Amino acid sequence: MHPTHVPIRLATGAYILNSGLNKLKADEQGQEQMHGWASSVYPMFKDMKAGDFTKLLGYGEIGVGALLLLPTVPSAIAGGALAAFGAGLTGMYLKTPGMTESDGVRPTTEGTSLAKDVWLVGAGLTLASQSFLSGTKHAAQAVAGGVSNAAGAVTGGVAGVAGSVASGVTGAVHSGSSGASKGVKGLLESAHDAREELADALADLAESMLKR
Repeated sequence: MHPTHVPIRLATGAYILNSGLNKLKADEQGQEQMHGWASSVYPMFKDMKAGDFTKLLGYGEIGVGALLLLPTVPSAIAGGALAAFGAGLTGMYLKTPGMTESDGVRPTTEGTSLAKDVWLVGAGLTLASQSFLSGTKHAAQAVAGGVSNAAGAVTGGVAGVAGSVASGVTGAVHSGSSGASKGVKGLLESAHDAREELADALADLAESMLKR
């Protein structure tokens, strides 16, 4: 249970749990009233005995209240149960004659006490949606972390390959430069020797011409 869910779960859970316990203690008249009202809106309950219906409703409310109060129950489950319970009560409010104005939504004076059940729907949907979004966020963070790790591994591999290639190129360039340097040096030495030989040949030619 997220700490921010504690107030709403305690308030709604305690309210519904107490309501369920009170229904189990209802007398025969109270049971007849609840059964008559519910069966007029939801015909599926007409064939049930008033006492059986009241017990079923009471145990149902106790179950919803317990889901909300138990911290081990995920808010998505507790919120879904609360929203479903509130929707049932809201349906009774909307379908009961005299509870709403002519527009079928706004409550009359008699329906005000029932219209508040829509709050249970809102509270349940809030718990369920926040829990869902929180789970989605954690999943997205996990996926993002996996992608980041994979990208880091790929980047490291590419950097290693690039480093190896650069090292090879550097070695090749160094080796080529050394060979080129030796080649140029040898060429210069050959040119120097040729120049000396040419100078000697010119000196010999001049000397022979002077002797003539």
